[in-house]
Amino acid sequence: MIKIYHNPKCGTSRKTVEFLTEHHFEFETVFYLETPASKVDLKRMLKGMKMGVCDLLRQKGTPYDELDLSHEHWSEEQLLDFMVEHPILMSRPIVVSKKGTRLCRPMETILEIVDLSA
Repeated sequence: MIKIYHNPKCGTSRKTVEFLTEHHFEFETVFYLETPASKVDLKRMLKGMKMGVCDLLRQKGTPYDELDLSHEHWSEEQLLDFMVEHPILMSRPIVVSKKGTRLCRPMETILEIVDLSA
């Protein structure tokens, strides 16, 4: 089963959902602004994407600057806490499949973790 962490206000996220739908993939949609990812889930996704927390932080349209998250004194654990408290800080869409986890920016990145021949 494929899982997508989705924000319907995001064009890239909408395109990714359209791609999954058009190719008849079964998937679970997680509206992460309403149901934020837990710290454990965030760590699992980051590990699967081989990314650091800073790589997943979104600045535009978020409280990133207000919280001074660019300051080097924040630990990864503290940044994860901010992402749980303010889920808008998480870049999207994130797609999790049995073949891997990817931040699908650009949307075509999804091709690395889905099988179109199935």
